[in-house]
Amino acid sequence: MIVDNHNRPITYLRLAVTDRCNLRCFYCMPEEGIRYLPKQQLLTYEEMERLVRVLARLGVSKVRITGGEPFVRSGLMTFMHQLAEVPGLTDLSMTTNGVLTAPHVTALAALGVKSVNLSIDTLDRERFHQITRRDELPAVLHTLDALLEAGIQTKLNAVVMDGQNTQDIIPLAELTRQLPVDVRFIEEMPFNGEGSHYPVLHWTHRRIVDHLRDHFPDLQRLPDAPFSTASTYQIPGHQGTIGVIAAFSRTFCGTCNRIRLTAQGTLKTCLYDNGVLDARALLRSGATDAELTAAFLQAFSHRPANGFEAESRRDTVTESMSTIGG
Repeated sequence: MIVDNHNRPITYLRLAVTDRCNLRCFYCMPEEGIRYLPKQQLLTYEEMERLVRVLARLGVSKVRITGGEPFVRSGLMTFMHQLAEVPGLTDLSMTTNGVLTAPHVTALAALGVKSVNLSIDTLDRERFHQITRRDELPAVLHTLDALLEAGIQTKLNAVVMDGQNTQDIIPLAELTRQLPVDVRFIEEMPFNGEGSHYPVLHWTHRRIVDHLRDHFPDLQRLPDAPFSTASTYQIPGHQGTIGVIAAFSRTFCGTCNRIRLTAQGTLKTCLYDNGVLDARALLRSGATDAELTAAFLQAFSHRPANGFEAESRRDTVTESMSTIGG
């Protein structure tokens, strides 16, 4: 196992396979979308697999496939089959918006995919359309049903946005009554290609929890799993759990075990950094596995202590979350 310069183990890779998405969520990208990278600027699946194999030898045991939306890239399931064979990987997961996912759920389960994070910010079809600029809620709910039927651990990710979907917090939390899901409420972050929507973040993790307690006074705090980004709660008698993620407040940085590779091969050792290594350039210049390993270790040895330090090293955040990989 490798550790960074703050003695935090690095065991979890979030791998973005594309910067493209079939939704236009306003908190993720501008309405007109973003300028997508030409195909030759994206890592090939073969390049991704090689980087994963190098990182797995260094101790990375979990890979979560992200985007953009992973299923808009052709050949994804073939690539996931290849990843499932990488020695050392024990956890293959995915984050998806669910629009194109349902037909692949059976294959995901057969692959041994342990969990799927499903993005869903509202259960109201009209608000879903307003937030995502697409009328796709029925497809997402179909994917949710398929995931539960297949027995795949399902987390529902909802970004809490002032004036947009705060009325959906309680209905989403109510899903845990009958369904074995983890509903996770996430502070909004300024990664939408436009900058932050508000001068002050009103719906912080503390306010979200207070709002939940107003409606569920017996809400119980549960122990958090190692390296968890969420504070976990449960309403007595409910099958599922509730998580609250302080993504903007960044209260979990002290135990962060994750790194990110963007679709163009940029290594991010923190969500808020500007990218610390161009792995694509190394690959295409003929770097050996030993040279890749040395470059990764060098990057890990200069990791910021937290997101605030990482942000202080860069200019204003202007990129879209779809290019970062979540």
